[in-house]
Amino acid sequence: MAALPVSSWSLGWRTLWRDWRAGELRLLVIAVVLAVAALTAVGFFADRLQNGLNRDARALIGGDAVVASDNRPSDAFATRAAELGLRSVQTLGFPTMGRAPDDLGGAARLVALKVVAPGYPLRGALRVASAPGAPDAPTQDIPAPGTAWVDQALLVALDLQMGQNLLLGDAALRIDRILVVEPDRGAGFMSFAPRVMIHDADLPATGLLQPASRVTWRLAVAGEDAAVRRWSDWAQAQIDQPEVRGMRLESLEGGRPEMQQTLERAEKFLNLVALLAALLSAVAVAIAARGFAQRHLDDCAMLRVLGLSQGVMARAYAFEFLVVGLVASALGVAIGYGVHHAFVVLLSGLVESALPPPSVWPVLLGLGMGLTLMVAFGLPPVLQLARVPPLRVIRRDVGQLKPATLAVLGLGIAGFAGLLLVASRDLVLGGIAVGGFAAAVAVFALVSWLSVRLLRVSVNETTAPRALVLATRQFSARPVFAVVQISALAVGLLALVLLVLLRTDLIASWRNATPPDAPDRFVINIQPEQGDAFRQTLAQAGVERYDWFPMIRGRLVTVNGQAVQPEQYATDRAQRLVDREFNLSHTAEKPAHNTVSAGRWTNDEADGLSVEDGLAEELGLQLGDRLGFDISGQIVERRITSLRKVDWGSMRVNFFVIFPVSSLPEVPVTYISAFRAPVGDLRFDNALVRQYPNITNVDMSQTIGQVQRVLGQVIRAVEFLFGFALAAGLVVLLATITATRGEREREFAVLRAVGAGSVLLRRVQRIELLGVGVLAGFLASVVAVVVGWALAKYAFQFSWQPPLLVPLAGSLAGGLLALGAGWWTLRGILRTPVVDTLRKASA
Repeated sequence: MAALPVSSWSLGWRTLWRDWRAGELRLLVIAVVLAVAALTAVGFFADRLQNGLNRDARALIGGDAVVASDNRPSDAFATRAAELGLRSVQTLGFPTMGRAPDDLGGAARLVALKVVAPGYPLRGALRVASAPGAPDAPTQDIPAPGTAWVDQALLVALDLQMGQNLLLGDAALRIDRILVVEPDRGAGFMSFAPRVMIHDADLPATGLLQPASRVTWRLAVAGEDAAVRRWSDWAQAQIDQPEVRGMRLESLEGGRPEMQQTLERAEKFLNLVALLAALLSAVAVAIAARGFAQRHLDDCAMLRVLGLSQGVMARAYAFEFLVVGLVASALGVAIGYGVHHAFVVLLSGLVESALPPPSVWPVLLGLGMGLTLMVAFGLPPVLQLARVPPLRVIRRDVGQLKPATLAVLGLGIAGFAGLLLVASRDLVLGGIAVGGFAAAVAVFALVSWLSVRLLRVSVNETTAPRALVLATRQFSARPVFAVVQISALAVGLLALVLLVLLRTDLIASWRNATPPDAPDRFVINIQPEQGDAFRQTLAQAGVERYDWFPMIRGRLVTVNGQAVQPEQYATDRAQRLVDREFNLSHTAEKPAHNTVSAGRWTNDEADGLSVEDGLAEELGLQLGDRLGFDISGQIVERRITSLRKVDWGSMRVNFFVIFPVSSLPEVPVTYISAFRAPVGDLRFDNALVRQYPNITNVDMSQTIGQVQRVLGQVIRAVEFLFGFALAAGLVVLLATITATRGEREREFAVLRAVGAGSVLLRRVQRIELLGVGVLAGFLASVVAVVVGWALAKYAFQFSWQPPLLVPLAGSLAGGLLALGAGWWTLRGILRTPVVDTLRKASA
C-alpha cells in the first residue's frame, strides 16, 4: 500500500487540534504551566531583588568604593581619586559618651559618633525629621557647624528635647534634626548604639580625638565604573604593602551583613517551594504522557495500516509536544511574571526604593524548564507510538508501551536535574532536593515491589472478605503497574508532606532561631566586683532569663608554636581576624545554645580550647592544634579539643573561642550580659547606666524588630507560593489515578459481566485505593522527615526535631487523598453499561 501523502507538520497540527479539543492535553499543559509559573515567579523576584541589592549596595557603603582604616588614610588616596575624576569624602566614627547638661538631669549614654564633611553621602541619601514622630524626608545636607543630628532613642535615653544641647567631650552642640535613615550605617557592634552625627569643623572643639582613640576612618569615592575599578586596584595594591596594617577595601556585599543570613534563608525557602512544584510537575507530565500514549495506540496502529511511515508519525508527535510545551511554558512565564508582583508587595522594604526591571534570564529559564519537562518526561512514551505495529489492529496484545530505555531516561533526568540546580541558586539545597527525590523513587519502587509480593502470600482467599480477595488479585495481577502507581503517588505525597512540614515545623524552627523574645540588650564592661549587684538589679527589674559570661580580650599570636602574621592568609576576612583582638570567654559547661560539631567538650579541661567551626575553617585550624593568645601581655596556650556550631543570628552571647574551665585567675576579665529589657519601662536603660556608669549598654531592639519584620514578610511569601506547589501535587494525584481508568474499566466490566454487583465492586475499588494511598503516604512521610532534616541541617542551618506522628498522619492523609481523588476520577466507571465497555475494549 502506498504511503499517505501527508507531511509531518500538517499531521502534527491536525493531531494537536484534535487532542486539544478532546481534552487529551489538559493535564500536560496544567503541569507544565504550574512548574514554569512557580519557578519564574521566584526567578523574576530573586532577579529583581538581587539587582536592587547590587544597586543599593553602593549606598549601603556610602560610595562606589571605600577604604576603611584604623588610622587616618594617606592623602595619596584622595589625590589619586581626584586624578581619575572621582569624587571623594572622608568620615570618621568612634564610640564616646554623650551627656545631657547638669541642669537637665546630667544623664549619660554611650553613642556612636560620626563626623562628616561636605559632600557626604556620595551615594544614597540621609532621611531626617524635624521632631520625634514627625514625617521624615530625604536630604543631601549635613549638620551645620554647632549642631548635631541624633537618633530618636538618644532623646529618650537622655531626657532631652529638640533644640537643647548635647554635651560631647568639651563641646555643647544643639540638637537640630532626628536621624531616621543613614544608608551607610553598617552593622558593626558600636553601630547599634544611638547615632550622633556632627560636622567635621566641630571635632577639634570636642577634644575627643586622642592618639589612643579607637577611630574608624572611611574614605569613600564615587564616579564612573571604569575609574572606580582603576582606583580600587591602585588602593588594594597600597593596602597590600607589608608595612600597611589595619586598612581594608570594602566590598559592595559588606553593606548589611546582619541581614545576609535572613535574606539567604528567605531565598532558599522560596526556591525550595518552587523546586518541589517543578519536581511534582515532572511526575505529572510523565504519568499524563504515558496515559496519552496508551490511549493513542489503536489510532497509530490504524495509521500504520494506512501506510503512514514511522518517521512521519514520530516527527508529528514531536512537533505536537514541542508546540504544547512552548505554549504552556510561555503561559507559565506570563503567569509567573504576574505572580512575582505579589512577592514584591509581600516583601516590600527589603530594599529602600523601587526594584529595577528584571533581566531576560528568568524568561529563558522558564522556557527551558517547560520544554525540558515535555522532552525529558513527555516525549519518550509518546515517540513509541511511531513503532506500533499494524498487527495491533487485529491483535490488541501486541504493540504495548515499553519502559523508556535507561539512556533516554537518564539523559532527560540529567538535563532536568541540571536546570533545577541552576534554578535553585544553591548547590546544597538543589542537591538535597533533587538527590533526595531520586533516592526516594528507588526506595519507593523497591518497597512497593516487596509489598506486592508480600500481599500475594498474606491474604488467605478462603477466609478473607470477598472484596479484599478481589482487590488483592487485581493488585497482584499486574505487579509492574502496581509498583509504578504506588511510586508515583508516593513521590507526589512526598512533596506534599515536605510542603506541610515546610509550612509549619521548618518555618517555626527558623522563626525560633531568632525568636521575638530574643535578648535585645547587650551589656559589656561589667567589672567582676559588680557581678552580684548587677544580677540583683536585673532580678529587681523582673529580668529572669539572661546570658552571663566572662569576657577576655586576646590576640591570636601563635598556632602550633609558629608566629601568626596576617599576610600568611589569603582571604581578607582571615587577615582581619588575626590582625585584631578576639573576645574570648571561659565556662566549665558548654553554652546551651551552641552545639559541638567535632571533637568533645570536657568540663574543666585545663589544657582545652573550644573554637567556633567557622573560624576554624577560615584560619585552617584543626582539632589538636595549639593556639597561643596574647592576653594583657601574657601568652596563654591551649589545645583545640572541640569545634562548636554557633548561630550568630540567634541574638545570644557567642564567642569565637572558649576555655572550658570555670576560672582563669591569671588573666583579667570583665563580664557581658544579654537579656530582654522590661517591657514598657522606658527609664530602665537610664537607671542602669546611672547605677553602673562604667558599663556599655547596647540596644538591639531595632535590629531584632527588623529581622522579625523581614521574617514575617518571607513567611507570607512562602505561604503564597505554597498554593502553586499544592496545586501541582493535586495534579499528580489526579494523573496517577486517571492513568488506571482504562484498565479499571475493562476489569470491572468483566467482573460485572460474570455477575459481580456494584456494591461489591465499590468496596473493591475503595480497598485498592485506600491500600495504595496508605502505603504511599507512609513511605512519603518517612522519606520527607529524612529530607526535611537534611534541608534544615545543611541548607538552612538550624536545628529541627521532626514530629513523631508524621508517618501516621501521612499514612492517613495519603489514604484519604487517594480515596477522594479515585472517587472523583473513577466515579463514572460503575455507571457505564457493560456492553459499551466490552465493545470499546474489543474495538
